[in-house]
Amino acid sequence: MEKRFVKESRYSRWLKPLWPLLLLGLVAAAASLATGDASPALRYERSNVLAGEWWRVITGQLVHLGFSHLVLNLAGLALIAWVFGPGLRAVQWLVILVASWIAIITGFVWLEPQLAWYVGLSGLLHGLLLGAAVVDHGLGGRVRMLLLAGILLKLAWEQWAGALPMTAEAAGGPVIVDAHLYGGLGGLLGGTLLWLRDRVRARV
Repeated sequence: MEKRFVKESRYSRWLKPLWPLLLLGLVAAAASLATGDASPALRYERSNVLAGEWWRVITGQLVHLGFSHLVLNLAGLALIAWVFGPGLRAVQWLVILVASWIAIITGFVWLEPQLAWYVGLSGLLHGLLLGAAVVDHGLGGRVRMLLLAGILLKLAWEQWAGALPMTAEAAGGPVIVDAHLYGGLGGLLGGTLLWLRDRVRARV
């Protein structure tokens, strides 16, 4: 009985900080499966957003092109949770997630007038990855720099040459690389602010 309690306690300690990611994955799966391919009722559509359907800037990040697109993004979310585990607190995950979301919304509405519609978690995933790489104190300095450099190089490549080979085929539709850029920059900003706050607290 005691061993079972210890085992469950370890699982609880590992999962508790990750509840924002778990909730994000569950909501995305439910929204995508309930509304179908490309989810026209919930996807980001610029004309509808400007007409007052503001919720689409939120729901557009949750729905997907189809089942393969959903599975691909959920696998990416699970990989982030596995790599960083409880290295961040739940509130830190939330700050990075919100910062990424706001950056994507701002970028789409103000900088992408040609973007008619969009669906998917991939922009948020880039933000979560960059933000977690900055904040996670368990990462060694060299590992942190290599991880950050690798992600930033990917974003730069996408801006210069477009989506990586085979990603459009895997997703089942065109890849909006600017979503990766905006989400990544938002996550990087959120992660940097959290890192600076921790540094200030450590000196007090």
